[in-house]
Amino acid sequence: MYPIALTTPMAKDLTEYGFESLSTPTDVEQLFENQEGTALVVVNSVCGCAAAMARPGAKLSLENGKRPEKLYTVFAGVDTEATAKVREFLAPYPPSSPSIALFKDGKLVHFLERRHIEGRSAQIIADNLRSAYDMYC
Repeated sequence: MYPIALTTPMAKDLTEYGFESLSTPTDVEQLFENQEGTALVVVNSVCGCAAAMARPGAKLSLENGKRPEKLYTVFAGVDTEATAKVREFLAPYPPSSPSIALFKDGKLVHFLERRHIEGRSAQIIADNLRSAYDMYC
């Protein structure tokens, strides 16, 4: 588990932008119980690709145009039980952080694993997500 003093600013990067934090398995279960519409879930991380690519790309994707109705985030290495519960809904994909998932009516419809984030610019990630929003939102 990472020190809260280290991860709080990283978490706020998304929560101050309108993402709701999922910090317990119950929070996650409530999200997916009878979930209608679209929801974006960012599995946040302390790594450099989360800071330089995933978080900025997720935020950039929400500017102008279609966007998911709900925004959520869970912090890997901090909210360990909540992260494990989110990952149950990401099957068949293996655990990956950072990662970004788009759900429609409770079903996973688009997923960016760490390997899709690492080495890509925030703009490329945003464009990828916008394409998914055009299709599902």
